[in-house]
Amino acid sequence: MLRPRGLRAALAALSTAVLTATLLAGAATASPGAAPAADSPTSAEAPRAAGNKVVGYFTEWGIYQRNYHVKNVETSGSAAKLTHINYAFGNVTGGKCAIGDAYADYDKAYDAASSVDGKADTWDAGALRGNFNQLRKLKKLHPNLKVLWSFGGWTWSSGFGEAAKNPAAFAESCYNLVEDSRWADVFDGIDIDWEYPNTCGNTCDTSGRAAFKNVMAAMRAKFGQNNLVTAAITADASSGGKIDAADYAGAAQYVDWYNPMTYDFFGAWAAQGPTAPHSPLTSYSGLPQQGFYSDAAIQKLKGLGVPASKLLLGVGFYGRGWSGVSQAAPGGTATGAAPGTYEAGIEDYKVLKSKCPATGTIAGTAYAHCGNQWWSYDTPATIAGKMTYKQQQGLGGTFFWELSGDTTSGELIKAIS
Repeated sequence: MLRPRGLRAALAALSTAVLTATLLAGAATASPGAAPAADSPTSAEAPRAAGNKVVGYFTEWGIYQRNYHVKNVETSGSAAKLTHINYAFGNVTGGKCAIGDAYADYDKAYDAASSVDGKADTWDAGALRGNFNQLRKLKKLHPNLKVLWSFGGWTWSSGFGEAAKNPAAFAESCYNLVEDSRWADVFDGIDIDWEYPNTCGNTCDTSGRAAFKNVMAAMRAKFGQNNLVTAAITADASSGGKIDAADYAGAAQYVDWYNPMTYDFFGAWAAQGPTAPHSPLTSYSGLPQQGFYSDAAIQKLKGLGVPASKLLLGVGFYGRGWSGVSQAAPGGTATGAAPGTYEAGIEDYKVLKSKCPATGTIAGTAYAHCGNQWWSYDTPATIAGKMTYKQQQGLGGTFFWELSGDTTSGELIKAIS
């Protein structure tokens, strides 16, 4: 997650074209809150009722450089607006689920000032500390809040190929880890973030088209109906692209919902540009590659038979940017990635809102040109438009990457809620 996705170009589905045609006339100059018209529900879908899930990723490594802790989820007001937290990431190695960072997860001691409930961690034998204990405390303040442990991600997805050779054994290892008696009460299920089954991400997988379905079937069999089983999946809607590489439709019966990663479509890994919004909701004239926009992914997955109620719309709490750009509108040339706090070409919304304020909107998202830098990111206004789309499409809710990118007052999650 949150890395470039090498997607291949293709035409979007006909239903997407119908929706997009309605928007193109004003796409480049639409007001920030403009929302697409809904497609007409089919008799099989109607009546549709959108869900209200709000799922935010919390990164275990955020406690270091970012200095973002579980307490910040509470003090920002985000906890009260979340329905679920995905804790990222657990490792996948040797065909098993494994701890990602033991110190961050359950060993770091929090003093009273930095603890969710104002009480310091103890060093009693067997006492739980770290993020897991802070999440436990957060759930006590918000009894309806659910927490899932997410496994994989961009770097650790290379382990899924081995895991897919014996799905039952893999699921057993994941269950034993998630349900470890030290923290079983913290977690309400598991989220699988395999980037990407039977195709390439950070590494290339050759497990076969049925591998993802087999893994998710094993997860559901082991975790049962009383635990949540979800998955973050590709949003590549191109013909013959990543959605086509795995049986997402067949696996849908085993998941509570999917998180299609409808962001990172474009970025400064294409160092010379053309500049393009990394999270476009719809197509627009000049889109660098067809099928690389949120509605194309949603329509394709629905067309394959994935219920709308099992699809959440993804939002990025960050921007992607280029430098050496003279053209304010999308489609300009660049010389490389714009500087970022932690990584070139990427920056948190909380920084960009002041560093490079939005100067325009296109395809349901915002962009900014300041000096020789060009950035794209979502704002509270464009998120409001995406929420209208979510309602019109009858989707199950919204998810976002990730909590620390928001402002201290939770501007973006307020727009979702």
